[in-house]
Amino acid sequence: MEDSKEKTTPESAETKAKKETVEVEKPRTDRHIWGVIILLMLVSVIALYSASSREVASTNVYGPILRHGILLGAGLVIMIVLERIHYRWFKPFIPVFAFASVFMMVYVLFFGDVINGARRSFTIAGIMIQPAEFLKMSAVLVIALIMSRMQEPNGVKTKGVVWSAVAVIVFSGLLFTQGLTNTILLMAISLSMMMIGGVQLKKFCLVLLAYAVIGGAALGYKFISSESRAAESNGTEQVAEVDRSSTWEARIQRFIGDGTPKYDQPITPENRQEMYSYFAQANGGIFGQFPGNSREASRLPLAFSDYIYAIIIEETGMVGGLALILLYMWLLTRSGRIAGRCRKSFPALLVLGLAVMIVFQALFHMGIVTGVFPVSGQPLPLISKGGSSILVTSIAFGMMLSVSRYGMQPRPKKNKKKKFSLFSTSNENDGENLAQL
Repeated sequence: MEDSKEKTTPESAETKAKKETVEVEKPRTDRHIWGVIILLMLVSVIALYSASSREVASTNVYGPILRHGILLGAGLVIMIVLERIHYRWFKPFIPVFAFASVFMMVYVLFFGDVINGARRSFTIAGIMIQPAEFLKMSAVLVIALIMSRMQEPNGVKTKGVVWSAVAVIVFSGLLFTQGLTNTILLMAISLSMMMIGGVQLKKFCLVLLAYAVIGGAALGYKFISSESRAAESNGTEQVAEVDRSSTWEARIQRFIGDGTPKYDQPITPENRQEMYSYFAQANGGIFGQFPGNSREASRLPLAFSDYIYAIIIEETGMVGGLALILLYMWLLTRSGRIAGRCRKSFPALLVLGLAVMIVFQALFHMGIVTGVFPVSGQPLPLISKGGSSILVTSIAFGMMLSVSRYGMQPRPKKNKKKKFSLFSTSNENDGENLAQL
């Protein structure tokens, strides 16, 4: 009996050691991304409550924040659901999502509601849908799908680069009818994804040249046709409401300026948004006026959406503004780390593409508010008020969480270290302890 025990003991120990080496951690979502999501939602609730002064005057005090809280709650549910779906199930729905986005965009061009001089949205069951937000996300999904299927040892096949560029040009052409900022943003996102996907430098430069030529031709045609229509009307007829070239030109001229400092420029109906935004940021100083003490929220148009970053700076100061930038940059950094651990190209491109989309849009919003870029409407992801923006951002976060849960290479499970004890009752442990000494 003793011999049999001696023979089986080493085998059981060896088997146990093998099991320990094979055992890996269970798949789980990235806690850092969840932390970024929770912090952005907290900032959103606090900032929107302060920035909704103009709405509160026409409704009740808690109406705007209650509606926004419901949208954030719905977005949170979407994230939790998508988090638990394996990312491979997203692939069959990408073409459907893209075609639906294109269809909605075409519908808006002819039958959409006019907002700020352009057809931007349509309403279903009292909910306003802006297809531009869905179209930007469709471009990310399509590029990730195409380039993941057309990988080669040296990078992406020429066919994959061409199809990706064609998809971006089609989507950009639809966005161009509404605004210039979304078009530039989409092209910047696509170029970043091509760099991430390993497109060779020669092919990348050719795509960049194609974007520049087609974009320049479209912009030139837009301005020339606008001037010709204005000349033909002789002031008797109003130029079509969907023609935004005159608005773009005026904003670019104001951005360039004539050398007069901002503080010496008079406030006019055309520049009051940016001027009140600068007032809010100057009032914030280093540490801000504390949440709820915004002075400019009551007179800054669209303070709850296109200019919410100005209210955040006014209430939390330069410190709060920089902290929010670092929060978005941490999301991008963490997504890059997740992509580096992915076993396949599709989840890596997906998580990084969605992160680039969110971060670029946030940086565009901040650049517009602070005067780095010309004035244009761009929501701050997961913070600004807006159903379409929150919905698209929530879907993007849900997909990123799914990739972090199922797409990364599993790591071996860490074994807990045994506590060292010099005085042990076991002879075997005594030998190990002496060996360590």
